[in-house]
Amino acid sequence: MSGAILIRGGRVIDPLRGGDGIADVLVSGGRVEAVGRNIPAGEGVRLIDAAGKVVAPGLIDLHTHLREPGQEDLETVASGAMAAAAGGFTAVCAMPNTDPVTDNQAAVGFIVSQAQRAGKARVYPIGAVSLGQKGQQLAEFGELVGAGAVAVSDDGKPVVSSHLMRTALEYAKTFGIPVADHCEDPTLAQGGAMHEGIVSTRLGLKGIPAAAEEIMVARDIILAELTGGHVHLCHMSTRGSVELIRRAKDRGLRVTAEACPHHFSLTHERCEGYDTNAKMNPPLREPADREAIREGLRDGTIDAIATDHAPHHYDAKEREFDDAPNGIIGLETALGLAITELVEPGLLALPELIRRMSTTPAGIFNLPGGTLAVGAPADVVVFDPAVEWEVRPAAFYSKSRNTPFAGRRLRGRADLTIVRGEVVFERA
Repeated sequence: MSGAILIRGGRVIDPLRGGDGIADVLVSGGRVEAVGRNIPAGEGVRLIDAAGKVVAPGLIDLHTHLREPGQEDLETVASGAMAAAAGGFTAVCAMPNTDPVTDNQAAVGFIVSQAQRAGKARVYPIGAVSLGQKGQQLAEFGELVGAGAVAVSDDGKPVVSSHLMRTALEYAKTFGIPVADHCEDPTLAQGGAMHEGIVSTRLGLKGIPAAAEEIMVARDIILAELTGGHVHLCHMSTRGSVELIRRAKDRGLRVTAEACPHHFSLTHERCEGYDTNAKMNPPLREPADREAIREGLRDGTIDAIATDHAPHHYDAKEREFDDAPNGIIGLETALGLAITELVEPGLLALPELIRRMSTTPAGIFNLPGGTLAVGAPADVVVFDPAVEWEVRPAAFYSKSRNTPFAGRRLRGRADLTIVRGEVVFERA
């Protein structure tokens, strides 16, 4: 039984209940017990002063790579769950491109047990769409869901076969889970190292056109309409994708989408100087794409902010740009980037940001949390939206350091993270 905690006098934001005001939050027994003014502190209750801070349902990341099993030198379930907690995330969804691939009951069960042992942020496994992520034969979705998977994806690779994608959407529908797709036409993207545009031309690097993403987005939307299945579009990066999703939603299709902090804060200019920490897939795009992603988040076309946390070893990122792996870490910078890039300029109010980073992600993958309603899981973040801090990768809880934001000054950072009624992170 968790000890009771009373968080006093913070700005309590709960988008699901429409709550936004100064209040106290009492958690006990792993649940939210009361929200209101002047809640009395009983005997043995731990008091936390949240004056001047925001108290919100814990952040939920729909897209994280934890590298275990197979690449534990880059990240483990335990180190990733700790990094998540330090970033204000109470739950993360772990992508299946591990070694071996998370494509069976035992692999899903392993991740669940590793997360329980770590006792930090909750970790929800995502099962593979296809066996070995080879894009040929569907994994056994029923077994994956039975073992604890909350969605299926071949992320890291697109589901190239339209027939397989159709079948996956139909099959997933019977289990009430979404198919999360990495939208990329591999024949158009082949050999590309960054966005195809003026910067790639100047650097002499083969580019990946925006159309490589948009072709797959369009196909997935068409298949969602055909099957009535729920497609979740991962890490959207182009203005064309945002427009396609907007039209799909206008027609009432079961399409949800996420965008990452790096795509709403950086552009392909960041690749100048062949900086491999700016190499990712989908690649950083043009300023007009970045603006479209921001606008999509503002108007709700893009439902959620996800990190696509992708740890890599220093040596791997120190290679030639063409040969370096894609991806950056993101769990410990996501909240600060979102406040700095979206809230400060007035694109999103704080309640809307919490909606995109907590409430809506919970709804998309049918996860507990995303609200501070009485009886809800006691998954809570307390953060200071005004504090200014410098990104210092050496101080990260993640095992990896691959970020393009080193030295950047951000505003807003988690001070305290509570999962299942227990404090799992507290900033000293």
